[in-house]
Amino acid sequence: MSVPVYLDNQATTPVDPAVSKVMWPYVEECFGNPHSTDHQFGWEAATAIRSARGQVADLINAADDEIVFTSGATESCNLAIRGSAGLAHNGSRNRIVTVATEHPAVFETISSLARVGYEIDILPVESNGLLDLSKCKLAINYSTLLVSVMAVNNEIGVIQPIAEIADICKSVGALFHTDATQAVGRMSIDVDDWKPDLMSLSSHKVYGPKGVGALYVRNGVKMSPQITGGNQERGLRGGTLPTALIVGFGAACEIATEQQQQDCDRISQLTELLYDGLLEVHPRLHLFGSKCERVVGNLNIGIPGFSAEEVIAEVSDRIAVSSGSACTSTTTEPSRVLLALGIDAKIAATSIRVSIGRFNTIKDVEVAIDALSEFSHSFLETGSIDVKSLP
Repeated sequence: MSVPVYLDNQATTPVDPAVSKVMWPYVEECFGNPHSTDHQFGWEAATAIRSARGQVADLINAADDEIVFTSGATESCNLAIRGSAGLAHNGSRNRIVTVATEHPAVFETISSLARVGYEIDILPVESNGLLDLSKCKLAINYSTLLVSVMAVNNEIGVIQPIAEIADICKSVGALFHTDATQAVGRMSIDVDDWKPDLMSLSSHKVYGPKGVGALYVRNGVKMSPQITGGNQERGLRGGTLPTALIVGFGAACEIATEQQQQDCDRISQLTELLYDGLLEVHPRLHLFGSKCERVVGNLNIGIPGFSAEEVIAEVSDRIAVSSGSACTSTTTEPSRVLLALGIDAKIAATSIRVSIGRFNTIKDVEVAIDALSEFSHSFLETGSIDVKSLP
């Protein structure tokens, strides 16, 4: 049985072989606890983590001591949101603002804070998935404690105007958090330009290992820890650091720093080739989200008349794609993100997320076009649907 072409890089990326090579010695040989300060084994691990912290920081132009390692982006988002709320909850700032299209790690965490007295404001998006900045200005005021807006949407790939939102937050003294999980490695990030107070990152979206991520915490921002039990990570996150995973994360970030532009240029070309090829076969193809303000590699598409479930089942032996976020793929309900764009539930049910990555090739794109073309033709030829009924 042949292995299908992997086109679900927004769910996770394969570990770069160069990353695996760097990690392995810290699995077998340099196994010391990085918090053991009395012997060489601990010193070696601590030195490796120090180096990795610098590599992660360099990718986003941060200071080394602004990087707090976590188990992944979900924990980073929880620490940013609950850590800000837990320390700063008072009568004068009792509002948290977010967006209807946020990842569950943000959306559900913020929603849960309503039960402990916070006023939650969920901003709508336009039909292209973008925020209206004028609505942001109206929603963010002097009673706002925290604003959380995803930099790049995990389903539709839309890029929000992060720097402009940060400016609005700063004008009223509100903290600003952005989940940059889907942005890292796919676009240039500079925390001096974006100006977030807090930013969530994940290793496995940038060709590093799963199980490790980071929270950027701008110097001077105060938070309460959510995992206690030690004074690791500036006292913000207790627990022994996983040296091998962090070394891998650092190596992945260093590679991204060096070849990000090269990756983006090539992935952009492949994405355009795939979209044009699919559009030629399916002239009424749906493209969900903004076509312009979109991260490279993402296509969230719908073939009119066919549910995503049908399409994915038919092509799964040739290409690996998804019906949306891997974090919500177990549900059969229409995507909350697409419904927030005002898309009809039946059309939303056609949504397939195709995401191209570093290791994809022109051949992979050709396989995807062929697979989706053959699928459509097979249904039309058997007469299993009424062509006239297609939207």
